Amino acid sequence: MKKIIITIDGPAASGKGRIAKYIAKKFNLLHIDSGLLYRKVAKLLIDYKVDLNNTNQIKKILIKTKKLSLRNDNKLRNEQIGKVTSIVAKMNLIRDYVNKQQIMHTTQKTEKKGFVIDGRDIGSIVFKNADLKLFIEVKPSVRAKRRHKQLIDLGEKSIYAKILKEIKLRDKQDIARSNSPLVIPKGAYIIDNSGLFNNSLKKINQLIGQI
Repeated sequence: MKKIIITIDGPAASGKGRIAKYIAKKFNLLHIDSGLLYRKVAKLLIDYKVDLNNTNQIKKILIKTKKLSLRNDNKLRNEQIGKVTSIVAKMNLIRDYVNKQQIMHTTQKTEKKGFVIDGRDIGSIVFKNADLKLFIEVKPSVRAKRRHKQLIDLGEKSIYAKILKEIKLRDKQDIARSNSPLVIPKGAYIIDNSGLFNNSLKKINQLIGQI
């Protein structure tokens, strides 16, 4: 039986991951977190002390790393890895590598009914023919509050005003970048996740029920 693919796109800290986890659990799908994969690449480059301006060094690490695990690790959510992630995620060779990793994971044998993948170019670039595309919208101020709380809960020092400024800058960069800019994928359903989470889930459940 054909495995279904659901994509979830949206800006940073919009709740894509939380929504994807919910969908994965409720509908028995395998969750692929593209942001996690970028963070894993960033950690690899940090661990190997790679010069981010040295393309050859980066290529060697990527060639050496055949497959990235989908296993989550809260240690990857710290600010140092986050800053390096925002840099490497703009690089064409790393975006191509992560995209291939995502596609490879959807070709693996699994007892799950399909896959739910979240990121910022999943429905527009990586899986253009997905069975359902969602685009999550949330006001920057709301996203900043959520990110601030997440960092505090992880034991990190965090200043709300700084987080808000960084989120607005990240949005601007994601929209303006030449490679895989943040856009609403063709055929995607827009979900406003600024309010109650259960309201978002209600709309999403209705859409998935129509697949």
